Formats: sequence, structure tokens, C-alpha cells
Amino acid sequence: MKPVNLNTVIILLLIAVNLGFSQLPIPTGYSIDGDDVVFRFNREDYDKYSDDTAWSITKFDNLDIKTVSVAGEFNNWSKTKWKMTKIDKNTYELRKPLSKFEDEYSWAFKFVINDRYWAEPENNAPNLTPALKYGILPLHVNNLNMYTKAHPAKDGNVRFRLRGFEDAEHVIVAGSFNKWNEKMFKMYKIDSGWELKLQMLPGDYEYRYIVDGNWMEDPTNPDRVPNEFGEYNSHINIGKFVTFRLNGYENAQNVILSGSFNDWNEEELEMEKSVNGYWTCRLPLSAGKHHYKFIVDGNWMLDPENPVKESDGMGHVNSVWMVR
Repeated sequence: MKPVNLNTVIILLLIAVNLGFSQLPIPTGYSIDGDDVVFRFNREDYDKYSDDTAWSITKFDNLDIKTVSVAGEFNNWSKTKWKMTKIDKNTYELRKPLSKFEDEYSWAFKFVINDRYWAEPENNAPNLTPALKYGILPLHVNNLNMYTKAHPAKDGNVRFRLRGFEDAEHVIVAGSFNKWNEKMFKMYKIDSGWELKLQMLPGDYEYRYIVDGNWMEDPTNPDRVPNEFGEYNSHINIGKFVTFRLNGYENAQNVILSGSFNDWNEEELEMEKSVNGYWTCRLPLSAGKHHYKFIVDGNWMLDPENPVKESDGMGHVNSVWMVR
């Protein structure tokens, strides 16, 4: 395996430092908080509702809200199954684990008032999809975009930035992390161009920018791969910090971590002895498979607590750490 440049990995991992980030796009009706999808209904965000029984659209005005539910493709559009909790006089909330949703999928949904009335989102909502009800009434649905490999986040671990193009009207970043969706990740204008932070899972990704409908590679990223159109996609490898740990060996004088990630250097990564008697080393690793061993007072050894081992093809067996 080719040695990993740790400085490059650190740049990719820490690219979300506070350098003056502009406002993030806020999807209508939901957000992703850790391992949960948080649905949130606020009456002030909606002006109209539709009635299944009357085939009509009406202003909220004095509608007495007693219950609010979430209905969508994920629960077969049930009007009663996913009841929300009242937070204050205008706000209702429901949390659901990400495991309730299939990976890499987009779900249409709406909020249901009093098990009967459908709250109609405004036309300018960022995740809105037009729809026709009975072929006559122009209604809309919200979209829960469950591309869980990446989503906008104020403290995201990756910042996409395109310099210039100040006169552009719309700039999108699309890639293998969102199935090359041409609308989902809108970038925000900054003083010198466009920017968007995403929280991304570790992995190898290809991406391009779309400037007013025109696709282009990232001019500041020299890492690129050819695509099927005779052009190039920009490439990025997202890693994460991991902690290697060796239990025991309290009497050892020196413990070194060595692996494919540092070209098997026998001095670079000295492990620290904790107050509990074990040895640790924390470092950023790129996504993928890494071979490693410990060197205890000059003696090479496998990780005794890691059952995953693999031959390197040269007569050596190493412990394996997967970053994904």
C-alpha cells in the first residue's frame, strides 16, 4: 500500500475550522441530529392547508391545532402513525433514528393536522417538490433526502469552496456522496466565491461543481480522475481520527505504533502510557484498509485484541484496521 501523507489527511479532517462560514441551507421540516432525524413543524412556517375530503386549499387562520403527525413514503402516508410532541404553542417535534430509513434514498413527506389536514409548504422551500393532487390542485411535498454519506452541517468536516464566479446565480456541489444530485447541495455565496460545509462519512469520493448549469471540476484540487465524458472529476478521500490501544505491558519502556500509514516507520509514532497502564496513540487515517503492528521495547507484535489479520504478500502477517 502506498504510504499516506498524514499532513494531507489532517487537512481533509480539519478543514471545518472556523474561518467565517456563511448560513447553511435549512431543509424544510427536518434536520439530522447525530443518529436521529428530527422532524419539526412550526405553524408560522405554513400559511395554508389542504383538505382531502373537500378537495380545497384553505388558509390556516383560526384552525385549532390539536395534533400534528408526520406522513410520508417511509410510513405509507399514515395520517396517525407518527404523532409529534408539542414543544410550544406553535412547534411540534418528532425524533426517529436513522436506522428507520433506507440509506441513499429520498423520501417525500408532509405534516398532517388533526389527522385530516395537510400543511402546504411554501413554494420557495429548499427541498420542495411540486406535485398535483387529483390533477387540478397545485400542491407540494417536502423531501427528506437521506443521502447519509453527506449532509450540510455548520461544523461539518469538509468544506467545499469555489473561488470566483461572483456573478453566478446558482452553484451546486454534486458527487458520488449524493448520487450526483444536481439540486441537493446548494452552495452559499461568500466574499470571494461560493462555499458549503458537509458532514461526510469516511470514504473515497468524486465530485464536481455545477455553475449555472455548467459542470466543472474543482480548479484548486489537483487530485482528479477521468470520467465517462472524456473530462475529469475531482477526487477526495475523507478519513477520521482513530485511537490505537495496547493493553498491558506496564513495565515496557517504549512502545511504537508502526504501519502502512507511515511507511512502517519504527520511531515516528510513540505511544503514550495512560494512568490505567495501557498504551495509546491517536492519529488521522484516510478511509480504507491499514496494516499495523506494535513495537514493544524493540519487539514487533500483532495487536492481541484485534482478531482481524492479513498477510502482506511478503511473508508477514499484520493486524488490520479499517476506516469507513
